Formats: sequence, C-alpha cells, structure tokens
Amino acid sequence: MKNSILRLFGILAISASFLTSCSSDDDNSPSSTFEVNPLDFKGQINDGEVILNAGTVYKLTGRLQVNTGATLTIPAGTRIEGVGGTASFIAVAQGGKININGTVSNPVVMTSGLAVKAPGDWGGLVICGKAPINRVTGGASTAQSEVAELTYGGTTAADNSGTIRYLRLEYCGAAFNSEKEFNGLSLFGVGSGTTVEFVQAFHGADDGFEFFGGTVNTSNLVAFGNEDDQFDWTEGWIGTNTNWYGKVSFGKGNRGIEADNFELGFANTPLSNPTINNMTLVGPGSTASSATYPENDGLKLRRGTRGIMNNVVISGWADAFDVEHDETIAGVGTSLKATNVTITDFTNKSKGKNTAGTTVDVSSVFTETTSATGAGNGTATPTWATGWTTGL
Repeated sequence: MKNSILRLFGILAISASFLTSCSSDDDNSPSSTFEVNPLDFKGQINDGEVILNAGTVYKLTGRLQVNTGATLTIPAGTRIEGVGGTASFIAVAQGGKININGTVSNPVVMTSGLAVKAPGDWGGLVICGKAPINRVTGGASTAQSEVAELTYGGTTAADNSGTIRYLRLEYCGAAFNSEKEFNGLSLFGVGSGTTVEFVQAFHGADDGFEFFGGTVNTSNLVAFGNEDDQFDWTEGWIGTNTNWYGKVSFGKGNRGIEADNFELGFANTPLSNPTINNMTLVGPGSTASSATYPENDGLKLRRGTRGIMNNVVISGWADAFDVEHDETIAGVGTSLKATNVTITDFTNKSKGKNTAGTTVDVSSVFTETTSATGAGNGTATPTWATGWTTGL
C-alpha cells in the first residue's frame, strides 16, 4: 500500500511538472545555453535553438548575433524594438540560421523603440552566408561584411541561412561612409537554400535591400521611403526574383535600383546577373528638385552588371535607365535588358555613357509596352502587399 501511494505521488509530481512547463509563456530555448532577457536583448547565440515568444516585446539594446550551429526562431506577431542606435542590430553569421515565421495578418516587426521614430534609430538585419562572391574573380573568395565584421562568401551556392516570411523592418539603416552602410536587410553571400519572401524595408536611413554577391532568391519585397536606394546589388549576385515594389517617399531618397558587378573589378566573375519578374519603381517625379534628388534614376546600371527583367513599371524618374561603363554597355540588349516595360513621367527613358565619359546610345536596354502591370497593380500598391506592410 505504501509503495502504491509513493508511486501515485510520483505520477502526480511528474504530471504537475509537465503541465507547468506546457503552460509557461517564457521564451523557449530548451536546446540553447543562451539566456533571453527581453529588456536587454543582445548577445551571442552559440548553440541550439532560441524560440522567442510572440507575446513579448524585445528591447534590442545591442548586437544580437546567431553563430554557427545556432538558430533563432521568431514566431508570427513578435515585435523587436531597437533602442541602442546603430549598435543595435541582428546578425546571422555563416552557419547560423534565422527563421522568421510571420503571417499576412500577423507579421514580425523589427522597428524603433524610441518615442519619436526616425530613420537610423537602429542598425538592421544582416545575414552572412557561404555562397560565391566576386571580390576575387572566380567566386572562391571570402570577405568581411562592411557592417558586423563577419566572414561571408565561399563556394556553397545552395547555402541555407534560414527562412524569412512576412517581416517588416522599420527605421533602421545608417551610412557611416561610402564603404560602411547599414541597410534594412543586408544579404552577404547568402545562398539559394535561404527563403526570403514578403519583406518590407520601411523608412530606413540607407538602402532598403542590398545584395552582396550570393545566390539567394526573393519574392514579394517592398522598399518604401528609404533614404538612399530602394534596392541595391553588387559583388556578383545571381538570384531569381518575383514581385518587387519600390517607392521613394518622405522627401528624401536616391535611385530605385543601384546595380553593380563589383566596383574594383568590373569584369570579375561571377557577374552580377539577377532575374527580376514583375517590378514597380516609383520615383519623386521627373521634375523633382535636383538639389533634393541629385540622382533621380529609376535604374542605375553600371560597373559591369548584367540582369534580365520583365514586366516592369517605371514612373516618376528623370532617367528611367541610366547605364554606365564599357563592361556594362557590352551586355545591353542581350544579357542586360528589360522587356515589357511601361515608362511614365520621365525626362529620359534611357541615357548612357562609356568608361571614357562619352555619351552612347543604350536604348536597346529595354523594350516598351503600354500594358505592363509591374509588381501587380502598376504604380499603385500591389494586392499582395496589403495587410502586413505599413505606409503604403
């Protein structure tokens, strides 16, 4: 009888423990030694998986880094607020993973935690992968990221840094100098095994999205009101993309797209050569002040970049296509072209100059139509962007 009673108490104790663990709403990091402090959210995640709690607001006070072999999982509805200036950012190192599992009605939001929000209130999201870059021709090189100072690049084209779905990045970014810039989302050598879709970069202090080499593919990206370029690529990025919507706002901004192969090696391989289907770029207006908008270009294509684009709407730019340098011009109309393009409110549909600075005809960089839909709804907000974005 005594043994039966002891066994009964043992079963009840185990059951109570199980119920307590299941009912806890604390951050779930059973396989990681990292300790989450929502009021001082920073540090190095070195092992296991850290799963955040959607019911908690996390105050990002410094650098949060996900290292090799570790995973950070962020459920739908989670809010992370940067409060430490550009010292506050999230970085994923080579071999680390981030899984952002937002939904259309409940996106993950990374934003400013200040009472009065402004561009540059925090750094942004930086991901470093092992896919090829072209800082040394041939694509086998690695480099240090211009922010976060992490290694990126390599030979693993299908490298997987995680999954990002339904994410809003607000009020981040900073331009320290021409070689060091925080963007909304910075992708350094990120591989094609990584998923990036339904992401908005909103009112950042530099570029919305920037690709530094790699092979990552994207879909359904919104860049709105970022103070430099809405989209930027360099260092041999090769990716397939669908549904990009970029728009200048808030009285400040630069180009819709700034596209390079590599600034120190225009012919370095692999060549930057993305494919983009269904894209809209809306500028400040073709007659906007040149003092406020000195580089009023829909697409600046230079330094040897390639790229194939289709179903494109370009509106409100002084120059729809601005093409520079011999290596870039060599691809015009073949490996560098946009088809089914509708251009409205422009000064020049295209302009070009070679490396010597001589004006050249680059009009074959695009073919025109009157019926392009761009990202889905012409210059207006596409239907796929409703419900999870802001400001549109």
